[in-house]
Amino acid sequence: MENIGKADSGGLLKPHMFCLTIPQVEGGADILATVKWSQKLHYDNGRFSVDIPFRFPYYVNPLPKVFMKREKIQLTVNSGFSKEVLLQGTSHPLKEKARQGDKLSFLHEAIVESWSSKDFTFSYSVYSGNLSGGILVQPSTSQDSDDRDRFSIFLLPGSGNRKVFKKAVVFVVDTSGSMQGKPLENVKNAVSTALSELAQGDYFNIVTFNDELHSFSSCLENVNEKTIAGAIDWMNQNFVAEGGTDIMHPLSEAMALLSSVHDVLPQIFLMTDGSVDDEHDICKIMQTELISRGSKSPRISTFGLGVYCNHYFLRMLASIGKGHYDAALETGSVESRILKWFKKASNTVVANISIDAAKYLDDFEVDSEYIPDISAESPLCVSGKYRGKFPDTVIGKGNLADMTEISIELKVQHVTDMPLDNFLAAQQIALLTAKAWLSADKQLERKVMTLSIQHSVISEYTSMVALQTNLDAPQKVKQKQKGANEPLRIPLHGLKLGFGDKAATRENLLAGFGNEKPPETLKIFKKAGGCCSRVADCLCCMCCIKACNRMNDQCAIVMAQICTALSCLGCYECCAEVCCGGSES
Repeated sequence: MENIGKADSGGLLKPHMFCLTIPQVEGGADILATVKWSQKLHYDNGRFSVDIPFRFPYYVNPLPKVFMKREKIQLTVNSGFSKEVLLQGTSHPLKEKARQGDKLSFLHEAIVESWSSKDFTFSYSVYSGNLSGGILVQPSTSQDSDDRDRFSIFLLPGSGNRKVFKKAVVFVVDTSGSMQGKPLENVKNAVSTALSELAQGDYFNIVTFNDELHSFSSCLENVNEKTIAGAIDWMNQNFVAEGGTDIMHPLSEAMALLSSVHDVLPQIFLMTDGSVDDEHDICKIMQTELISRGSKSPRISTFGLGVYCNHYFLRMLASIGKGHYDAALETGSVESRILKWFKKASNTVVANISIDAAKYLDDFEVDSEYIPDISAESPLCVSGKYRGKFPDTVIGKGNLADMTEISIELKVQHVTDMPLDNFLAAQQIALLTAKAWLSADKQLERKVMTLSIQHSVISEYTSMVALQTNLDAPQKVKQKQKGANEPLRIPLHGLKLGFGDKAATRENLLAGFGNEKPPETLKIFKKAGGCCSRVADCLCCMCCIKACNRMNDQCAIVMAQICTALSCLGCYECCAEVCCGGSES
């Protein structure tokens, strides 16, 4: 590990901004970058869509009339359904090249004046007016650490207007001192909007917690204009960030409030930015309580703000509670993500899902603790491992909003041309990590490590590095002279969430939203940051390139002489500060 680059060589600057320093690039060299990543499809009213970043700033474009710019997009859609796939829209002109059952391929290729200035979007729908789904199964390979085969069960709510369950909702909101400012303001705005989306016949209450517990009402309130307005006024007065963090007592209060509800689906929505000492006890106590209440137990959905909370505790609690987990790692995304999370968790159309696959198989293990309900806002996807032989069809059952039972026939498809394990790796690693955290099972931790390395998906128990292996002859000579036989390793940072920061929670540090410390700068570069550097900061590289491209020879010579004089002055100032310590008067 001696030949490891500096800590600022690469990683996440922000949750959705990745940087990687490419060392020792000579002028005029060609750089080929291949980027691979995975992301979930968006789903809205029966339509799947994907939005891929494809905007290139103007300053990365080559100078005009120098390079030919060819833009190529190749898209393959494998829907996994035996039903007809309908193209709904695309941002770029795609030509359909092939269609075979549920598989489609498209191509866009053109010579363009400049690189794309808009993101690539694509949307399609699968014809289905009712609940539908299927099961994808794939045999294990010799590289798999687990010799059991993989399955993935998916259920779609359909595009019809299916009745949503009436619900009794308790919002449990962290108002500790670390929530001060924008985080708590955004949470308040989101809860206000969520209250306005509740329907007649629903019930609600709001519980805030820090060192103490405060409730909007001593019981559940009916949804109407008066109670909603009163709740918003109460939030404006009582959403004050102060004190510590205690999660167990407000959860117990919410469970007590929902203990007497009938004919509605009880739901708890927990929002916090902190990590507490009794997280394991909370999970075990809630699991015991939920099992004792049976099919009418409250659904617990959890939302984490920033990086100080234990996201694996929140994920595990949501899995135990048949709810949904989400998080916001940037302050600006808190409100929108909470609303999306609330809509997904609160618009239940089928509850108490069961799959009768286990009776046909020798071994059947689901990655999550329990199968969550089907939401009108999102497909349900459950994956796991099995041993044995699946029948041609499997029956899924559940309860509708009027408490009648519904059966869904799920056709089993054997897939070989789809890397199912790769698609499901990130979700499986997250769920297994949460299980390993709760059980402190070293075997599960080793399983996560193996999956992480096998699929190149970062985990809490592994690290990711970039290796510079394609060294040219001069670089190899330099490396040999230094006595390093291994390729240069560039560690990538900021890719892990961790298991919460209890010390930061106790000290009430403001909600951590990826506030990484800036990399240390060498003293000589700090001293050199005088007026010359401040002038340079006002100019961008592309502006300089374009300006220099339009200069005549005489002007270029004058500018070169001026820059040389300024650099000499800058070096003089730097040497005076570093060597002589400067002078103060």
